[in-house]
Amino acid sequence: MRIPPTEEETPSRGFVSAQQVARLAGVSRSAVSRAFTPGASIAAETREKVMRAAMELGYQVNDLARGLLANRSRLVGLVVTRPELGFRAHLVSALTQALIRRGSVPFLINTGSSEQEIQAAQAALFGYRAEATIVLSGSPPSSFVELARQNGQPLVMIGRSEPDCDHVRIDNAAAARKAAALFVARGSQRLGLVASASGTPSIVERQQAFIDEAGRLGAEIFQSHGSDSDYAGGQEAAAQLFDREDRPQAVFCVNDLMAMGLIDTVRYRFRLKVPDDISVIGFDDIPEAAWEAYQLSTFRQDPDAIAAHAIEHLDRRLADPYTPPSTAHLEARFIERRSTMPGGAQHKWQYGNIP
Repeated sequence: MRIPPTEEETPSRGFVSAQQVARLAGVSRSAVSRAFTPGASIAAETREKVMRAAMELGYQVNDLARGLLANRSRLVGLVVTRPELGFRAHLVSALTQALIRRGSVPFLINTGSSEQEIQAAQAALFGYRAEATIVLSGSPPSSFVELARQNGQPLVMIGRSEPDCDHVRIDNAAAARKAAALFVARGSQRLGLVASASGTPSIVERQQAFIDEAGRLGAEIFQSHGSDSDYAGGQEAAAQLFDREDRPQAVFCVNDLMAMGLIDTVRYRFRLKVPDDISVIGFDDIPEAAWEAYQLSTFRQDPDAIAAHAIEHLDRRLADPYTPPSTAHLEARFIERRSTMPGGAQHKWQYGNIP
């Protein structure tokens, strides 16, 4: 028969309170508050007693309550659609770490796709009175931006453009033009473009710049669109591009996940070799791009650099709410791996030369 624990053995339910710390330290409740308030007047001996008691009990300051009293929540909302997907997952990770180091509390809002999910996400974000909002990519609807404005929140846009907001932008167009120029310089004249029906601003920028540069260089362009900007979308787009006689010699994919879907499809469905038969360039440089199975040439977005610029914008905006909006422009550096033919090499694949 199990013997129930005594009252002394039963663990306390709920968080340790400041009153419990005060009782153990033999001080007043206000002394505990002063001990945890930077710059507050308190004797060194009293502070030491409080800290020893707090450590013994495992006490943590209730930052939420303190923020409400100070009319500052310290919550920063991260608004994103499908945060688990590709580069977004790494950017969310970098942003949450940077915000925690800053002393903020990151609050992830996954907008979902249905109207009901979007309404619930908006209620969560603004119901908790976040002190600022960072919007990732072009997927979240503009209603989030407008509500944030109405609530007087500082806004930082990553990968999209909104008036009267601070922005962090990647030079998508320069990277896409470089991809087209590299393909043509290395002997490819039939160029494929893999994009997504999601049509976010970043994807549209890459898509249009690649088409413009390829056309300027006199290359033939083949476009295909996956239903989403993920691995399955890359598979769909690859089927559209390669289930035909006039196949491209090189393909630019608007992100790495789509490039990986395309690579696996051309290898296992169409029996083509990368890069001997088809060169592929992606965008993002997610860790999987360097995997031996892909060795994907790609354009790197640095999530830590993006996060650092977003934090700079927040600090600047919170210090001076009326300062003019600013934009940080970041380069997407080309990382060459084995999915592209080396300089000077010519493509061996011709029509009908399918194993």
